[in-house]
Amino acid sequence: MNVSICFSGLDLLFHICAPGGPQHRRKVFIMKYCTCRVALQRLRDILPAMYGLIDQAEWRIHEGRVSELLPNLKDAVNDADDLLDEFRWHELKMKVEGNANHSAFDDFYNTTVQGSFNKVNDIQARLNSISGQLEKMGLYGVTPGFDKSVRPDTTPFPNEKNIFGRDKELEEVMGFLGVPQNKGWAWLKRKRESSAVNASTSTSAWNQISNESRIPAIPVLPIVGMGGVGKTTLAQYICNHQQVKDYFELIIWICADDFDVKRLIKDAIQSASGKWTILDHLASLQHALSHSVSNKRFLIVVDDVWDDALKENEQRWKDFYDSLTNVVQGSMMLVTTRFPDVADRVRTMEPFPLDGLKEDVFWDFFKLCAFGSVNSRNDPELERIGKGIVPKLKGSPLAAKTLGRLLGMNLHTTHWNNILESELWKLKQEKTDILLALRLSYIYLPFHLKR
Repeated sequence: MNVSICFSGLDLLFHICAPGGPQHRRKVFIMKYCTCRVALQRLRDILPAMYGLIDQAEWRIHEGRVSELLPNLKDAVNDADDLLDEFRWHELKMKVEGNANHSAFDDFYNTTVQGSFNKVNDIQARLNSISGQLEKMGLYGVTPGFDKSVRPDTTPFPNEKNIFGRDKELEEVMGFLGVPQNKGWAWLKRKRESSAVNASTSTSAWNQISNESRIPAIPVLPIVGMGGVGKTTLAQYICNHQQVKDYFELIIWICADDFDVKRLIKDAIQSASGKWTILDHLASLQHALSHSVSNKRFLIVVDDVWDDALKENEQRWKDFYDSLTNVVQGSMMLVTTRFPDVADRVRTMEPFPLDGLKEDVFWDFFKLCAFGSVNSRNDPELERIGKGIVPKLKGSPLAAKTLGRLLGMNLHTTHWNNILESELWKLKQEKTDILLALRLSYIYLPFHLKR
């Protein structure tokens, strides 16, 4: 029993009971009030877990048994909320009316925690029964999230031959990285080739020039956007663009999903030198990475940085960043992240926001994924349904690719309508969240492909 809860109401109780009233009546009333409050507190304590269970069950509403139990669980939770609201109303009423007749509260008390029909016990029994059945089905009140643990390691090599609808962004980011384009690029290429030919020592003329032109710390350009919008893909195409490869002497790619500083530096050393290091002391690793890039203009891509990079008062990021000091001028770091706060903390220049694809471009991309073509010979009814689905995908290439290819496996209006009208779309989600689209893709995936 929560004694503090009980006695926190004593001032209220002695305020509402006239000092000249019968002592026995006062004691009985206090007992009823405390008993009722403690019983309802127990009910209040379990409601957060029930809300979580409802969220979890809604993700599996397509399963018959879950769809039967979920309305009953919601009814029980609503009844509990109503009961708590009614008790709060009685508390307010007693405080306002003071020494008034409390027969209304007595009736509430008798039906809530006393008598043959006990509302608190009834609601708790219903909640326990329903939640127990759902837990046996693997539901434990944890709302699913687009967690980084499901992200595989990324590489600098894109999965697709062409990047769709991002030509403008590709050119802009290359410009921010300092990559000369058109005439500037041709001039730089000739200059580097000439320097290599005319070098009279083992150190190239280009590196001699680079050594004389250094900067104290590497500039950082973050690409920031929601998960699935194409940040990694854009970075991959940048790394593989011929002008980028001609401009930077070295391109390093590391995936920072857990931001283990030592692991990241080791990966960067291996990417730069082609050799795995046995060093494990942080200072030694920092020195080794600095040495690996000391005489080269390089681009380092740190892909998929999460907010754990800012832990320990941002010390993790500082330890990593301090590995790249006194670098050749023109060297750059490109960071991809879905967190604006991360982009703002690690940047040395204005972050590059990557939004969803524009509506017309996105529709063409969706058609390409679903029909294998962007032409107008597709089934007009399926296109009509598709146009209803597309706004729910928030311009995300990943969502379009995932759900579009699933729809393309079954070109029947019934299947498409089932996805368009799914209850999952009604779930609360962030403005830029694409998890519902990904979840739907899994739900409607053929059983043998889920294994």
